[in-house]
Amino acid sequence: MQEEKKLPLPPFNLQTAKQKVRMAEDGWNNKIPQNIAMAYSKNSQWRNRNLFISGREDIISFLDDKYSKELEYKLCKELWAYTENRIAVRFAYEWHDKDGQWWRSYGNENWEFDENGLMEKRFASINDLAILESERKLVWDGNIRPDGYNSLSEMGL
Repeated sequence: MQEEKKLPLPPFNLQTAKQKVRMAEDGWNNKIPQNIAMAYSKNSQWRNRNLFISGREDIISFLDDKYSKELEYKLCKELWAYTENRIAVRFAYEWHDKDGQWWRSYGNENWEFDENGLMEKRFASINDLAILESERKLVWDGNIRPDGYNSLSEMGL
């Protein structure tokens, strides 16, 4: 059985790399682990902070756990660099824990895609900063960041 394709396909150019980054941001902001996992190859390999994750079932489990702990999660990604089948991004996301403490998590990701446009490898380095609710910058209505909402660079993040 042929594996599904996730457009745009590599090799990437500036436009398609930005499109891939925005698609990933939108997917994660929708917070539906089963849908997010379909952007990754069946045997995708991740390093997320100190966790090593392999395959879609592990991705779904990881995301279920993440979204149950990181409440009111909102993410903004920005393209950093790209090559034919790799993309580097920087990101920030905001969330609060069950005790009401707000956090801003900053990070970088390196992605590698297969010929079908599915992510084979994802390496994420992330740091968390406690913030006051009044310091939040990712405050749009709904899940998806609206077109025209400031980028990370424009927000000084």
